[in-house]
Amino acid sequence: MNRTITLIRHAKSDWSHPELSDFDRPLNGRGRHDAPRMGNVLKERGTTFDLVISSPACRAITTAGKICGEIGYLPENIVQIPDLYLASASEMISIIQSTDDAIKHLALVAHNPGITTLANRLGEMQITNIPTCGITIFETGIDSWSRLESGCCHTVDFLYPKLF
Repeated sequence: MNRTITLIRHAKSDWSHPELSDFDRPLNGRGRHDAPRMGNVLKERGTTFDLVISSPACRAITTAGKICGEIGYLPENIVQIPDLYLASASEMISIIQSTDDAIKHLALVAHNPGITTLANRLGEMQITNIPTCGITIFETGIDSWSRLESGCCHTVDFLYPKLF
């Protein structure tokens, strides 16, 4: 039984408001443009998600909402997990391992460096840096999310705004 994991790094954030905390930083103009564009790339490929989980940081949840809006996943169904904010790859694996096995395609929206480290742990492709709004897609034959471990996935695609 194939399962799919889509890892998404939040889009470009706005640093022009130094009074804002890191958690509250919004997307900048490029980020607001790239997120729906990447959502449209996924839509054109026929991508659908059974579950989207996101860091609740402003830049991550906004990215998730814009991408989901393009592919027809209701943004109000995005599950926000506070532990995803600046999570390590190991913490992200634990979150994925707790996913209900009824879910076949899981999307996770989070931050670097954890998201790049996780991508390199899961698949065979080595990625130096997942750029902002970058997306990596993996397939795995595991029968339960609880069995997710390093190296158990095949990298299907690595997409990012500058490709389009």
